[in-house]
Amino acid sequence: MRADVNVSVRRHGEPYRTRCEVKNVNSVRFVMQAIETEAKRQVEVWESGGTVEQETRLFDPGRGETRSMRSKEDAHDYRYFPDPDLLPLVLEENWVAALKAALPELPDAKRARFMREYGLPAYDAAVLVAERATADFFETVARGRDAKTAANWIMGDLFAALNRTGSSIETSPVTAGGLGRLLDLIADNTINGRIAKTVFEVMVETGKDPAAIIDEKGLRQVTDSSAIDEAIAKVLAANADKVAEYKSGKDKLFGFFVGQVMRGMGGKGNPALVNEALKRALT
Repeated sequence: MRADVNVSVRRHGEPYRTRCEVKNVNSVRFVMQAIETEAKRQVEVWESGGTVEQETRLFDPGRGETRSMRSKEDAHDYRYFPDPDLLPLVLEENWVAALKAALPELPDAKRARFMREYGLPAYDAAVLVAERATADFFETVARGRDAKTAANWIMGDLFAALNRTGSSIETSPVTAGGLGRLLDLIADNTINGRIAKTVFEVMVETGKDPAAIIDEKGLRQVTDSSAIDEAIAKVLAANADKVAEYKSGKDKLFGFFVGQVMRGMGGKGNPALVNEALKRALT
C-alpha cells in the first residue's frame, strides 16, 4: 500500500490555505499519524507568523515528523494543458437539482428514519437497511403494526428460513403481506406465539396464507374459559403431590403447571388466560 496525503489547515470560516503533499505513506496507521503530524507542523508555522510553502514532504514514523523532499510544482510545471478536442461541459443547475430530487432514499437517511419513525434500535435499523429489498419488506410488514415485533420476525425467523432454503428476500417463500397477516393473527389472539412458529414453518414450506393453515390444521388458540378450566383440573388432579408442594411455598412449580396445561391443550391455550386461571385454581 502506498498513499499520498494532502494536508492544509485553516481557521473555521477562512479561505483554504497552502497544502503540502506527504508522499508514499505505507499503512492506514501511518496515514493517520502523518495527517496529525503535518497538521500540527503547519499550525505551528502559521501561528509563529511564518508561511507554509507548497511542497512534497516525507513522513518519518520513527521520528514522528515530516521532512521536505522538493518544492511542489504547479499544474503547468507538469505540462498539464486542456485537451483541444474536448468541448466544455456546462451543467444547468435545474437539471442537477432534478437529478438530486430523483435519487432514492440513501441508506444513512433510511436508517435514521427507521429509528425515528419506527423506534428501532440502531442495530436493527442498520441490518434492515443493508439491502433496499429488505428495507422495503420490513416497511410493508411494519405498516400499521408493532415495528419491533416485525423487525424481530424478519431478522430472526425469516432470515433463518432464507438461509436454510437458499432464498433471497426477493424470492422469499413467505411474502411481506403473508408475514404481516401472521402478526395480525397473533395480535388478535387467534394464535399464540408458539403456534405462530409452527404456522410460519408451514408457510415457508408451502407458501400458503397463515389463516388457511390455521383452519386446515385446527390451530386456533383456545380462549374458552371452561375449556381452560377443564384442562387445569386434569393437570392438578394428576399432580396432587406437586399441588401440595406448591401450596407449601414452592412457587417455582407454577411454571411446571403452566407447561403441563399447555401440553394438554396441544399448545393452543391462551397463555395469559391459562396463567390467570391457574393462579385462581392454586389459591
